[in-house]
Amino acid sequence: MPIDKLVLIIVVVIAAAGATIWLSLFVAAFFQFTFGWLILAPVGLVIYVIYRVIAERVGNAEEDHYDNMDH
Repeated sequence: MPIDKLVLIIVVVIAAAGATIWLSLFVAAFFQFTFGWLILAPVGLVIYVIYRVIAERVGNAEEDHYDNMDH
């Protein structure tokens, strides 16, 4: 396995663990503060926009223009 793929896997796992901890703390804070639910709509919107941008870039053939070029 190339070292760059190994590093990418490690970074993704650490980021996922951090996101899980952050999300669980965020949900726990919702139950403690009444106004915490008002933050849910903007956070959900930001997450949705990030998801749509990533999904568009992954599924778009025009983004892969330089992948098939010889060096």
